[in-house]
Amino acid sequence: MVRSCYGHVRDLPEDEFGVEIEKDFRPHYIVPPKSKKIIQYLVKESRPAKLVILACDEDREGEAIAWHLTQLLKLNGKKPYQRIVFHEITKSAIEEALKNPRKIDFNLVEAQQARRILDRIVGYKLSPFLWKKVAGGLSAGRVQSVAVRLIVEREREIENFVPQEYWGIEALLQKYNLKPEAEFLALLAKKDGKSLDKMAIKTKKEAEKIVKDLKDAEYKVKKIEKKEIKKNPPSPFTTSTLQQEAWRRYHFPAKLTMSLAQNLYERGFITYHRTDSLNLSDLALRGAKKFILENYGEDYYQFRKYKAKGRVQEAHEAIRPTYPEKTSENLKIQAKLEDRSFRLYDLIWRRFIASQMKEALFEETKVEISAKNYGFEAKGQTLKFDGFLKVLPIQFEQKKLPPLEINEILKLIKLTPRQHFTQPPPRYTEATLVKVLESFGIGRPSTYAPIISTIQERGYVKKNEKGQFIPIKIGILVNDLLCQHFPKIVDIHFTARMEEDLDQIARGKKERGGVLKEFYQPFLENLLKKYKEISKKDLAVKKTLERCPQCQKPLVIRISKFGEFLSCSDFPKCKYKKPILKTLPIKCPKCQGDLVEKRTKKKKIFFACQNWPNCDFALWDQPTGEKCPNCQSLLVKTKKGKIICSNPNCNFKK
Repeated sequence: MVRSCYGHVRDLPEDEFGVEIEKDFRPHYIVPPKSKKIIQYLVKESRPAKLVILACDEDREGEAIAWHLTQLLKLNGKKPYQRIVFHEITKSAIEEALKNPRKIDFNLVEAQQARRILDRIVGYKLSPFLWKKVAGGLSAGRVQSVAVRLIVEREREIENFVPQEYWGIEALLQKYNLKPEAEFLALLAKKDGKSLDKMAIKTKKEAEKIVKDLKDAEYKVKKIEKKEIKKNPPSPFTTSTLQQEAWRRYHFPAKLTMSLAQNLYERGFITYHRTDSLNLSDLALRGAKKFILENYGEDYYQFRKYKAKGRVQEAHEAIRPTYPEKTSENLKIQAKLEDRSFRLYDLIWRRFIASQMKEALFEETKVEISAKNYGFEAKGQTLKFDGFLKVLPIQFEQKKLPPLEINEILKLIKLTPRQHFTQPPPRYTEATLVKVLESFGIGRPSTYAPIISTIQERGYVKKNEKGQFIPIKIGILVNDLLCQHFPKIVDIHFTARMEEDLDQIARGKKERGGVLKEFYQPFLENLLKKYKEISKKDLAVKKTLERCPQCQKPLVIRISKFGEFLSCSDFPKCKYKKPILKTLPIKCPKCQGDLVEKRTKKKKIFFACQNWPNCDFALWDQPTGEKCPNCQSLLVKTKKGKIICSNPNCNFKK
């Protein structure tokens, strides 16, 4: 019989630290309330069994769960057990795993315990410091704080960015056969035989001078270069690249992607979805070859092996379909996949099949055109052989140039100077944040989605309409405090080295106690020092000219995880406080009072009249200030960015 333990069955207690520092960081585990019933059930079910086989995931978290089960089910020497691992839920994979059982890998267990204790030290020691010095309900985390730092620093780069003006000059040229398809664009690239970089023409005046210089110029084809460009298929998916592509294609949050992938894995449709490996089994490679040869022909097949960079577990596989012949369309019908699951499976299937196909071939044509002492450049690109693009369509611009000859004279249709400005770096999205965390070696396949969820749930960052992360004031405040006083906690390279230490423990090359001690002692000394040095009065407080209505002391602006509020400067002796309402430049349609931004008891934002309770006008969606052309009610912007009428009886959409 097969029974599930539903994830972690033991953990550190929530209401206490749970780690005995003086006893070599010995953890004190308990069975969480949500797991008690299932553990009682598993104990009962395992009693008559002669052998218990543990089939948890192969990563350090799965190994730790298997070890906890040996303790709870009393399998540590009193009853035989076997540990098996597999990367896909198929008959052949499970039969192979059953033929090769092993015991618990205690190095992996030690690595997981070190990771859990490190997170507990940072969370339970540093979070109370934030409560006391900044505001209640805040938290710090070994990896989450680094993620917040990246977002805050990117926002400051954007704020401090000074755009630089530059100009480009386009020539619309034509062959003298006067056919519209003979027109093409060429860009100014050289002057006096020297290449011009992007910033070479800095002002409108310089651009206009060049246009004037080119008056009555003859445009002649000087050089034609043709070359073949090969584009190789991308590698199969890892956890991070799947999350990135699912966000880029469908704007699936990382948490949703992992939930959908978990379901596909449990139903036996894909291999294990928490992996940083690009390895593919021989069975999978044979399956891909067979499918490609039968459906596309020999011209499209290319055997390929991939190897990931950095610290990966090559025993794992990349994320792939368990059966290559099960196309996404077939599976959608046979397994009745709902739309989002179908789209994710389709991504995985196409990426895997494409990874074993021939490269796409393009012909690139580069034409140099002379005009007086200036040189223009035109490029064209056409597809010669689609290769892997047959399965994995990728957007690219097919840009054809008309057939041209050396020394051919061209007709100038129009010469256009175009103004440009340098752009700031873009804000992080889920995809780009995961990518940068992975590039620094921070986090692991199982942690990317929880990190992204946590920093939003804590109220440190939010997403704008484009799905980009923007830091909230409290997130900036906490980040600055940690950067100034606990630099190692938010240091990207220090956090990456900690991940390397955990991997060293997993490989048996470092001791758990030594790694924890090396971190804890200087951390604790600095924490105790900062408790004395930092006063709450120095943080998150702005003076105002207002007086407290209860004690007449000055009111100050404080900040919490939910935003700014007015508070008595004599707090905690005087506990007076009131919210600071953000006033919108929009009048209430009922009484002409100002509309203000408010929060419910559960901190959900809504918009209401400042004259409440005398006026009960309120909206959940943000008013735009415009009126509906149909009924004159206020137009609002929904959470998805759509403009609609606030009147439920009017279906106007903009």
